[in-house]
Amino acid sequence: MNRATRSLLAIRYLAVFAAIFMTLGTTYSQIPSRPSPPVLVNDLASVLTSTERNDLERRLVEFSNNTSNQIVLVTLSTLDGNDKSQVAYSIGQTWGVGDSKFNNGLVILVKPKKGSERGEAFIATGYGLEGALPDAVCKRIVENEMIPFFRQDRYYDGLMASLDVILPIAAGEYNHAQYTKGAGGSFLPAAGVLFFVFIFIISMISKKGGTTNLGGGNKRGPSALDLLLLGSILSSAGRGRSGGFGGGGFGGGGGFGGFGGGGFGGGGAGGSW
Repeated sequence: MNRATRSLLAIRYLAVFAAIFMTLGTTYSQIPSRPSPPVLVNDLASVLTSTERNDLERRLVEFSNNTSNQIVLVTLSTLDGNDKSQVAYSIGQTWGVGDSKFNNGLVILVKPKKGSERGEAFIATGYGLEGALPDAVCKRIVENEMIPFFRQDRYYDGLMASLDVILPIAAGEYNHAQYTKGAGGSFLPAAGVLFFVFIFIISMISKKGGTTNLGGGNKRGPSALDLLLLGSILSSAGRGRSGGFGGGGFGGGGGFGGFGGGGFGGGGAGGSW
């Protein structure tokens, strides 16, 4: 290999390294700075009201104080052409979301839909939460819990619905297999309610006695107490935002103490609308 060829190869290698360096620099320069004072809800796209931000912050701080898991919510008005997964990972890594010993951080990134631009959402999991929240489960949460609300510009509801699932799984109250089995929408809860209503009606038909006290008379049929019970069953079925997971109610208090230096290795998944 002559000197001219070696020089040309050296120039090419330098060009490749320069391109890689510039790409990394561009990506990281577009990552929002770590908030100071530290907060867990960072609504940089301004899609939440102050009350909604406070509700989410309070919930995540209580969860962090009681489990040591750190979940960060970030909304951005633009990704500047970057892939949503890389932006989410970069936020988690550069901010140090999660404990450095357990790497138990999680980043929920949302880029709202604006005009003809697609909306984007991604859940990035730290090393320590990848087992509890595998990629397929993160994908299901984004598609089933977030996006249906995000399509209606109900970002607070979508975030709360996702936390209804993420928090109890991350805390070990449920496992992802239980969520996956029940994540086919509202069919299973509805089927259960219909079954109980069917049994209720059959029992009323088979009653030999009992009078209604709603309109007087001595007509056979369900009593006022029976009707009240049926109404209660139907009302309970109508509450519940998704799947049958609770709100992940955690006790505790105090403000967020700061990020702990957690690491991210590429776990998670997302979706678009």
